[in-house]
Amino acid sequence: MTASATAPAPIAFIDLAAQRARIGARIDAAVARVLQSCRFVNGPEVTQFEEQLAAFAGAKYAVSCSSGTDALALILMAWGVKPGDAVFCPAFTFCATAEVVPYLGATPVFVDVDADTFNMDPESLTQAIAVAIEQGLTPRVVIPVDLFGQPADYDALLPIAEAHGLKVLCDTAQGFGGTWNNRRTGSIGDATATSFFPAKPLGCYGDGGAILTDDADLVAVLKSLREHGQGIDKYQNVRIGMTARLDTIQAAVLLEKLAVFEEEIAAREKVARRYNDLLKDVCQVPAVDARATSVWAQYTIRLAPGRRDALADALKAEGIPTAVYYRLPMHLQPAYKHYPAAGAILPACEMLAEEVISLPMHPDLDEATQDRIVGAVRRALAA
Repeated sequence: MTASATAPAPIAFIDLAAQRARIGARIDAAVARVLQSCRFVNGPEVTQFEEQLAAFAGAKYAVSCSSGTDALALILMAWGVKPGDAVFCPAFTFCATAEVVPYLGATPVFVDVDADTFNMDPESLTQAIAVAIEQGLTPRVVIPVDLFGQPADYDALLPIAEAHGLKVLCDTAQGFGGTWNNRRTGSIGDATATSFFPAKPLGCYGDGGAILTDDADLVAVLKSLREHGQGIDKYQNVRIGMTARLDTIQAAVLLEKLAVFEEEIAAREKVARRYNDLLKDVCQVPAVDARATSVWAQYTIRLAPGRRDALADALKAEGIPTAVYYRLPMHLQPAYKHYPAAGAILPACEMLAEEVISLPMHPDLDEATQDRIVGAVRRALAA
């Protein structure tokens, strides 16, 4: 018998093929309709998707766009963020959250997170605001991130923002579909940005994003900005904009995925609860605030420092992938370490960067496959 014959079958970290097997025929038909119509830009599916997305989130308006990063940038552009302004971002997040701030010449100011939820720490935000003022910056916007699927602590963050006159831009690229006090992400704060990158809980077949808000005036500016700053038509330019449209094929894909999204959120919750039950005695499993529900974009456990790489190697040998989000917090990244932060050390971010590791998570993760993952984790941690 060859070595390859005895090697364990690999497991998908995020199994998009399993989802496609369930709804692929519907998506193929939706895409075929777009191909038949040849309305590849601004086709009717785009408007239809925006309407359904807003209704799902409980927001008045949705403005689709080309990526989650562009969604963040468009909002900051519409609010007139400029040099001298401070925009507060958690340091434990993907770079896109802070990346858009220097686009406009503004200054990202990094905030620590809560070690249990991985989300922005309200006390650290207050400290970061004081640092920004001391450095002569004007506090303008705070960007809470709904990391790994769980909404940030908006009960604590929104009053701080209001007290300091900050706009609240909710980055729910990983958390869209979650709830805070029974409100969907997308209906909290002044505006919300989300991403439809394929690996997201609600993902398309390429890049895509959206903005959700109740502000009609903001929507008018956003729609102009995403079309080169157009006025009465595309040949009148009333502001500096960009090209940031969601293409019609991606809108068609997302309409079909949105139709099953509630079912997939429930399936993700079932997988996460089972992981917690089976692993809580061997590692620190993720905690969800009692006021929140998560969409479990990632299932992330914590280990004592120095144990993570051995676990990853052991699981890889059994055909089980893992990922680390994130090995280096934003305030320590080479491109961002010269920007201010709430303190010289952000202790929770720096601790988490040494401890976190994510296991396979998706709505089609069956119990037999999950048992294989759990068994491998338990064996590795017992060694």
